[in-house]
Amino acid sequence: MAKSDHPQSWGFEVSDHFGGGIILHLQGRMDAASAAAMIQRLIPVVKGRSIRSLAVDLRGVTYFDDFGALVLVELRDAVTQEGGEFTLENVSEKIREILSILNFEALGKRAPFAGKRSPDVFARLGDGTLRHLSEMKFLTSFAGSVFLAFSYILFHPRSLRKDDTLLYMQKTGVDALPIVGLISFLLGLIIAFMSSVQLQQFGANIYVASLVSLAMTRELGPIMTAIIVAGRSGSSFAAELGTMKVSEEVDALFTMGFDPTRFLVVPKLLASVIVVPFLTLFSSVFGIAGGLLVGVSMLDLTAGAYIAKTVDTLTLFDVYWGLLKSVVFALLIAWIGCFRGFRVTGGAASVGQATTSAVVSSIFLIILTDSLFAVILRYWG
Repeated sequence: MAKSDHPQSWGFEVSDHFGGGIILHLQGRMDAASAAAMIQRLIPVVKGRSIRSLAVDLRGVTYFDDFGALVLVELRDAVTQEGGEFTLENVSEKIREILSILNFEALGKRAPFAGKRSPDVFARLGDGTLRHLSEMKFLTSFAGSVFLAFSYILFHPRSLRKDDTLLYMQKTGVDALPIVGLISFLLGLIIAFMSSVQLQQFGANIYVASLVSLAMTRELGPIMTAIIVAGRSGSSFAAELGTMKVSEEVDALFTMGFDPTRFLVVPKLLASVIVVPFLTLFSSVFGIAGGLLVGVSMLDLTAGAYIAKTVDTLTLFDVYWGLLKSVVFALLIAWIGCFRGFRVTGGAASVGQATTSAVVSSIFLIILTDSLFAVILRYWG
């Protein structure tokens, strides 16, 4: 029998087995002190022979722990990699219990990759339909809650949180003026520059003023303002309410007898409806100013002629039409932003998802509503 460097610790003996296999008789302790030496000595013994099977006899093992199980795993892997079979013999009840706890059969083996079968198109369509129907149910319920909150404030004006309303008017309107003005100015400049390329061929430079003023007042002014407000304020509403929902502040308000919709949503909704039309007016003015710059610097138009053509082209209906759109867009932005915030469940990741969803949903509804306005204007005219 071959011994280790520490005879009192462990030892082993190898005997042949019928059919081209071997039996490895282990003795002594299989623990942390002996595991490294056992692996270093036993693996070459196993790999140095072309064996069909390896049986490990544990009759002489006096102590066994998880490091002993590691030795058995290494022996099993060395045999199975060469196509041999691995078995254990004379396993005591104590060793069997340890191997069972460690799940010896699975130790060292890579779990097979279980490819998840993706559902077919009909299953995905049905799941999406049910999910959106559920969202529509909560959306309708939230709309009713907002309507009741506004009705209560209409009959009890003193219940409105005026300070918060003014604060949200500043955040939504005043703080957004620089970015709205800059983007609208550049947009008007681009429209004037692109249209002038075509109109110059017919000597109709003056009609650049008509095109820019109508485009900004009726369409691009309300839309661009609404998209900017959705990105700034709509996402802010969703993140604020979502954080309050996660930290259970909304539940605390409800427990104290406050209506969360009236307490949190109405000031945001009212502030948006008040300031977004003013932002739209500023957007139209800055867009026309951008067109004026192109008309004066590139089209040889005078500022007076450009402004006079703009005034002749625009009517009060065009201005009111753009303001009506902006009011509807403001309602949609605040409504969707607050709704997404109240629907947050879980943790910080859910807040981020709600914020993204609020912006995407708001922009989609803005474009959809604008297309409906275009159809109404077409048949109304």
